[in-house]
Amino acid sequence: MANYPIPVFHYKVSWNNQDIGFSDVSGLSQEITPIEYRDGLMSATTVSLKRPGMKKVTNISLKRGIVEKNNDLFSWFNNNGAPNVERRDLTISLLNDEGNPVMVWTIVQAFPIKCDGPGLKATGNDIAIESIDLAHEGFSIKTV
Repeated sequence: MANYPIPVFHYKVSWNNQDIGFSDVSGLSQEITPIEYRDGLMSATTVSLKRPGMKKVTNISLKRGIVEKNNDLFSWFNNNGAPNVERRDLTISLLNDEGNPVMVWTIVQAFPIKCDGPGLKATGNDIAIESIDLAHEGFSIKTV
């Protein structure tokens, strides 16, 4: 059996043991900022020494179609009027043809920092899409 790359369209997002449908997930990236060091004994033409520094993660953006009587993303963003932000651990699973996870991103301590409603247009016939941007404290990746 040949190994083919997994397509990106079959995935699920879960939090609080509940699967939530989203049409778009982005921001699953991280980088390490290099630390540059140069001392006074190095020649002027020598490039500084580089060491791995702190890891940075980008915000995650989730988009989905608006449905009637479902305002849970805005409620989470608005924190239901409470002063402290509610943090959630998320799981994003890339699924194979049988619906089994092949790669799982576990996002830790996510909280909403931006919530966008749809762009409304009288002559359009697009689906109304809402989005939420999440800050978080990092993620791990596991292949299954």
